[in-house]
Amino acid sequence: MEVLFTAVWALLEPRMLLSLCAGILAGIVGGAIPGITITMTIILALPFTFGMPSLQGLATMIGVYVGGSAGGLISACLLGIPGTPSAIATTFDGFPMARKGQPGRAVWLGIWASCLGGLLAGIPLIIGATQLAYLALNFGPWEYFSLFILTLSIVASLAEQSLVKGLIASALGLLVTSFGTDPLMAIPRLTFGWEFLRMGFPFLPILIGVFGLSQIMSDLEKSGAHGGASGFGRDADMKVSHPAVIREILAQPVNLIRSTLVGLWIGILPAVGGSAANILAYDQAKKASRYPEKFGTGVSEGIVASESSNNANVGGSLITMMAFGIPGDAVTAVMLGALIIHGIQPGPTFVVSNTAIAYGMFAAYFLAHPLMVILEWLFLRFALRAVRLPQHILAPIVLVLCVIGSYALNNIIENVWTFFIFGVLGYLMVKTGFPLAPLILGVILGDLIETNYIRAVMTDSDWTQFFRRPWSGAMLALAVLSFCFSLRQRRRAAKRADAHPAAEGDVEF
Repeated sequence: MEVLFTAVWALLEPRMLLSLCAGILAGIVGGAIPGITITMTIILALPFTFGMPSLQGLATMIGVYVGGSAGGLISACLLGIPGTPSAIATTFDGFPMARKGQPGRAVWLGIWASCLGGLLAGIPLIIGATQLAYLALNFGPWEYFSLFILTLSIVASLAEQSLVKGLIASALGLLVTSFGTDPLMAIPRLTFGWEFLRMGFPFLPILIGVFGLSQIMSDLEKSGAHGGASGFGRDADMKVSHPAVIREILAQPVNLIRSTLVGLWIGILPAVGGSAANILAYDQAKKASRYPEKFGTGVSEGIVASESSNNANVGGSLITMMAFGIPGDAVTAVMLGALIIHGIQPGPTFVVSNTAIAYGMFAAYFLAHPLMVILEWLFLRFALRAVRLPQHILAPIVLVLCVIGSYALNNIIENVWTFFIFGVLGYLMVKTGFPLAPLILGVILGDLIETNYIRAVMTDSDWTQFFRRPWSGAMLALAVLSFCFSLRQRRRAAKRADAHPAAEGDVEF
């Protein structure tokens, strides 16, 4: 603890503090703009850190990582478009809550949950980094395959009204990932001779199109009934009682801690990412709720689960990077490169041989969370002014940002076409009652499921290994239980709806 407090004191030096704040602010802005991902923001910030001392440069990038993880909730809550993939589940309840006239409560529930979840995840980061990372290294392709099947089993929870439509949407998402080249053998498939399909459909333009363009089109369709006004009334503002918001989060300690642990564990596992963590945490919160049918209508439990898990995911990714030099995601891959550029080799001896740098990174991680809250408080007072613009002004601005975000991914026009194609598909799905979340879940998990299944079979053709290996078998069993539990909840919700037809909508099966 003495070394940690010394590192905190060093970071409070004005130059170090300014760099950390600049990184956090860059992350918030990059996370809030759909399509400008945390990875892209940290890549843009990387060259500015080359001339800095090692700790100052690493603190700046940790600031970008923490700020970006929380920044995605701003557009998720106010526009219904997740600013980052790790804010997908925040959209489910954050946007409905904001549209009910409580944008401040929606956003600040997310910000404070991000802060608390991140700080809680920092405890294992300091105490048990190496031990947790060793456990993660025991995972083979069998365990990863079973983990992704477990994640896919939450489709039953994400299917809003009709389970059949939810399963169809999920299957469509899995089908989308089969276009392009094989993830392991690089063999073209389902290209139909089109060069456009040779590289497959990139995830980010799909995400922006399905949530962004479909939301814009739906809002424009409804705006005629409101005289072209936005969905936020003049009486809606960002002012909230912060003690009341914090009490609301602390009143659900099980949800907060469970979601933090989910995000931490998913972060420790290499190459899984925050998009899976926040959806899985959201699903667990919904399953544990006494009123799961209210999820998706603007309940605080959904926002707390999603946001606490995605910032805890940051701590988990740092554990794997610092303990073994293995990047947990694309962001920590960039940070790993920065460590090497500064002449520091991460690995099992990193904390011992570079104590000052390691604890400085711990301190930067802890300091970044309260500083993120302060900077968002300064920034958010202007955010609602933007979303109060009339739809005929706001929609073109958001559309242009979505197109730029899609194009900037690889600087190719094909990504813009992908954005429009899946935007129209998302709009048609909304009009016909198909849920969007299972589609995105299928796109996220499709390549991961296929890759790890092929690796497992190539390693050992005995398919019973999926059940005989303890972790793999346990997760497959949990996947079955998860699906069955979701069905049970839906039946209970249907019975409740039959008992109170005026209060609840019907649930289809």
